[in-house]
Amino acid sequence: MPVVMGTAGHIDHGKTSLIKALTGTDCDRLAEEKKRGITIELGFANLDLGSETGLSIIDVPGHEKFVKNMVAGAAGIDFVLLVIAADEGVMPQTREHLEICTLLGIEKGIIALTKIDMVDEDWLELVKEDLKDFLAPSFLADAPVVPVSSHTGEGLDVLRNKLSEFVSNFVPKRRTDLARLPIDRVFTIKGHGTVVTGTLVSGQLRVGEEIMVYPDLKPAKIRSLQSHGESVEVAPAGRRTAVNLHGLEVEDLSRGDVLGSPGTLFPSTVWDIELTCLVSSPLPLKHRKEVHFHHGSREVQAKVYFLDREKIAPGEKAVCQVRFSHPMPGVYGDRVVIRSFSPLRTIAGGSIINPQGRKIKRFSDDVQKIESLIDAEPEELVQTQLELAGTDGLSFTELGIMTNVASKPLEKVLQSLNGRQLIYLFDKDSRTFVHGRVFDSIAQGFLKYLAEFHLGQPMKSGVSRNEAASSWGKKVPFKLLHFVVERLIKKEEIVSENDLLRLPDHRVSLASDQEKLRSKLTVVYEEGGLTPPNLKDVLDSLDLNFKEAASVYRLMQDEGTLIRIKEDMYIASSAIEGLKNKLREYFAENEELGPQDFKELVGLSRKFSIPLLEYMDRDKITIRVGDKRRLRKQM
Repeated sequence: MPVVMGTAGHIDHGKTSLIKALTGTDCDRLAEEKKRGITIELGFANLDLGSETGLSIIDVPGHEKFVKNMVAGAAGIDFVLLVIAADEGVMPQTREHLEICTLLGIEKGIIALTKIDMVDEDWLELVKEDLKDFLAPSFLADAPVVPVSSHTGEGLDVLRNKLSEFVSNFVPKRRTDLARLPIDRVFTIKGHGTVVTGTLVSGQLRVGEEIMVYPDLKPAKIRSLQSHGESVEVAPAGRRTAVNLHGLEVEDLSRGDVLGSPGTLFPSTVWDIELTCLVSSPLPLKHRKEVHFHHGSREVQAKVYFLDREKIAPGEKAVCQVRFSHPMPGVYGDRVVIRSFSPLRTIAGGSIINPQGRKIKRFSDDVQKIESLIDAEPEELVQTQLELAGTDGLSFTELGIMTNVASKPLEKVLQSLNGRQLIYLFDKDSRTFVHGRVFDSIAQGFLKYLAEFHLGQPMKSGVSRNEAASSWGKKVPFKLLHFVVERLIKKEEIVSENDLLRLPDHRVSLASDQEKLRSKLTVVYEEGGLTPPNLKDVLDSLDLNFKEAASVYRLMQDEGTLIRIKEDMYIASSAIEGLKNKLREYFAENEELGPQDFKELVGLSRKFSIPLLEYMDRDKITIRVGDKRRLRKQM
């Protein structure tokens, strides 16, 4: 498994010189770096340890003005080589770099005590003692200390052996199959075009595949790949990787952008984060504080919003929201670093617990749900993230970034939860899930809506799906509402009848005069067949206006006993069924039906035949082709 080592330490403590002595590579490539004798940008080298496992090295700047560049490089490393000069010992950037490594979740490292040729033995022993006290509270408390001199070469073989031993026994942190490469360099190579470099933190990249640049969703294609200075067809996670991109120019890209597979990352302007304020911070971190925010290789300005307090003091930990002016692509568990504006220094850091945060009310119950995401097991993670997502739900690919669980294990978790009905797959096309409690809330709300509908509209047999969706369900995704309704029908908690939804015990209760009117209208329209009397004539004969009879007409349509052909024409459904039978027999022997054919078939005048033909088109029984009709479907 490829391993990435990063340097850390104060300016002029010999980081770059040490890397050159170990690898032969001078990481200071810029003219200004040569002129000033300091590292400004990230440098890269490879160390051949004589095994299949390669060691990629990222050399970072030590000057306080370039700490942001240091963070960009440190974000992708597996372990640190902390460089401390024997003639100066621990200095300000030694402390800050070590704090940054701690905040980024780096847990292993080696200490190189450089410039030993410039001090005597007594001084060297004193420095070693000071180092013990300095490193005691850190993750490097038990790390090996190797005295070296880049100038004389003393100790370099010992350091190489330590690195080889370290790398051979190193087990990288879990890496998912989600391809992500935070870009730390962008440049052009003549004859090749645009090239970006970075540490592939997870997944893999393959020559020829389509790629997306996040957060601005710029598509490109991988023309070629290099890793450890060699051309490769596939670049695995954990390696320094150079990607030659087709379809984008240098000006289209910048440090901090992220390469990933299309449709797998979901940039957001709000993240939920578990944040720790450093013990060394000179001041507490306050609510709504504007900060320098570092994630991956990107630095942006952001605001910190605490959810259950006004501030955190040095050494304290809390859940907060970080809000950006431009969307950022993050993944659960990613480490972040926060630096203050004045004085410009590292003050806090932590990890993402929800990269799709939603603006919530402070001190609400949702704060506890967000807190429960910290160090949660995959099943709990999935359920809590879905509960926080509400009726929007989350797709399989979204759950990938919300849990940082690889595809196959995530599949098993989702199958298990879905099988126990703790979550529901409501959209198979997009593979989108919703939490069981969200489903239950929608179901109970819909049952209550139907009960209130029946109470307010007792003359209606039920409500149409479209009316339910456009009124009560307008805040629920259509596919989710459809899924809930179908589940309720299957469980016989609601009834679907003539495209109307009702509660099982709902029955239309007519007053005696309305019941009499329905009986009279049934007789009138049954006798009228396909040539019913005019609506006005029917109402005049009963000494009624349409407003008085409208509720009964609507009921008969809902029941399916009466069909509205056009504005003032109603026909008994039994007559329409008889007409369909005639059409079925006709089309069994003929492919087309003309207006004259129809008139002869049913013996009707144009007054009735044209509206009936148009109704058959609307009901998708026939389809009009020119002035002819053809059978649209089997009846």
